[in-house]
Amino acid sequence: MCEAPRLRCDAADAAAAAADVDVVTTRGRRRIPAHSSVLATASPVLGSILERRLQKDRESGKKAGRPVVRIRGVTDDAAAAFVRLLYAGRCGDGEDDDMEKHAVQVLVLAHAYQVPWLKRACEGAIGARLTADSVVDVLQLADLCDAPRLHLRCTRLLAKEFAAVERTEAWRFLQENDPWQELQVLQRLHEADMRRRKWRRKRAEQRVYVELSEAMDCLDHICTEGCTEVGPAGRAPAPAPCARYATTCRGLQLLIRHFSQCHRKSCARCQRMWQLLRLHSALCDRPERCNTPLCMRFKQKEQEKAAVKAGDDGDKWGLLVKKVKAARVFSSLANRKQASSTTSQC
Repeated sequence: MCEAPRLRCDAADAAAAAADVDVVTTRGRRRIPAHSSVLATASPVLGSILERRLQKDRESGKKAGRPVVRIRGVTDDAAAAFVRLLYAGRCGDGEDDDMEKHAVQVLVLAHAYQVPWLKRACEGAIGARLTADSVVDVLQLADLCDAPRLHLRCTRLLAKEFAAVERTEAWRFLQENDPWQELQVLQRLHEADMRRRKWRRKRAEQRVYVELSEAMDCLDHICTEGCTEVGPAGRAPAPAPCARYATTCRGLQLLIRHFSQCHRKSCARCQRMWQLLRLHSALCDRPERCNTPLCMRFKQKEQEKAAVKAGDDGDKWGLLVKKVKAARVFSSLANRKQASSTTSQC
């Protein structure tokens, strides 16, 4: 980036400081004196143009005044704003007016003349003023100018306010004149919706694994230390409920009491308890000293099944065990971090 005191000047200051190149706007209606060193430093495309012009003049032996760089396709004011921004080297408070008035045209010029910092600034300025009425046109502009940040903001606004966008004149014009572009927009919205659904499904699955991990901790706590209603044989109930009593422990104790008293063969609650006991056995690393019922028995059965070729059900069960084990590790790390932060605050 060039130094601000040396580069912050407008076209009049550049002309007064012995400019060596003229920037000519559309149809030659305006000539902006500039310095070739500043333009070449700010834009490699402008530097290449100036180098070719100077080489051509040297080969022809002509000295017909200052070289000319033509900026076409935009208004004179937008071209002048582009040159001022190149001289400034950044978008500060003094350039907010230029960005507010000419951000769209300056974005096109920044893309054409390869000025990355100015392109990012224009993307931010245009994205800050996005509305349902302008998002379709801006999305097409983002595609033409290869502006990924602006494209992402347009896609998010389309997904959020598509009902309002469908009622705009720009969307109706797109449907009538460019059905391919309409199809691309709808495909992007569909892909974004599928990604959002996949993310939500993953989050829901992760919550289930965390809940199963907490249930395993509570089951180990009930069978080892005991809680208010259920505990090891010969041990008095706990005088006060544990920290997870309201969320997990109380429901698990009720399930254990039902499991011990129910004699139905096809009870859904009993089957759930069997699955919890089996999951505990798969996660337990001390089955010889474990107080949880049937832990050793389930461990022996799993070892017998492992000797035989595992089927699809075995693969799914093994994946569930791995997921719950990972959730326990992450939960343990999070609890340690929270405990350490609490200790440091104290």
